[in-house]
Formats: sequence, structure tokens, C-alpha cells
Amino acid sequence: VQLQASGGGVALAGGSLRLSCQASGRTGSIGVAGWFRRAPGKEREFVSGIRWSGGATWYTDSVKDRFTISRDNARNTVQLQMDSLKPEDTAVYYCAAGTSTAYNWSKSYRFYGQGTLVTVSS
Repeated sequence: VQLQASGGGVALAGGSLRLSCQASGRTGSIGVAGWFRRAPGKEREFVSGIRWSGGATWYTDSVKDRFTISRDNARNTVQLQMDSLKPEDTAVYYCAAGTSTAYNWSKSYRFYGQGTLVTVSS
């Protein structure tokens, strides 16, 4: 599975950005899709995941009620709508996918795309 992310950029605190990820290759094997991020000087963090079939979702506490993950099975895309952005959301965001169905477990995600930078200024 190959993943191509897009949509990063610069936003003001309180603003919004939308990330998108296009999957290609063996897309029929995808069980979960999600987003990770790595902030400067920090470890990679699992932000959100979605079960490919059924659409069940998971969010890390710091983004609950602000971020929304969704997927389009027909187009093999997954999106992350980020609202009420905060400076601490600044990070490189990575699209990820896996063949497992454990959407809320970070180790389910084995395939990663290139990162897209999100910068939130105060």
C-alpha cells in the first residue's frame, strides 16, 4: 500500500486545515487508516484512526472534539478535518494504514506516507 498525503500548511490559532491522503496499490487489504504526527523534539504520536469497513473512529484525547477523521472507500482516501487549531498542533502529519482492523491501536499501522507540515501560529 502506498500513501500520498496533502493539505498541510499554515493556519492561525483557532483556524482550520484539512488533510487528505490517497491510497494506492493493494488497497483491498486496508483494514485501518489513520494519522500520526511528530512535533519538533517529540516522539511520533498516534492522532486518529478509522476502521476501513464500518468507519469506527478513535482520537487521542488532545484532539477530541476538534479533529474529525473520515474515509471514502470508493476513492481510497482518508481525510483529517482539523478545527480549532492550537499552536501545539504544529507538527509533521503522516498518513498511515494497516491490514489489521484494530483501528485504535497504533501498532496496527504498518504503511506510512510522506509527511505534510502543519504550522499553527498564535
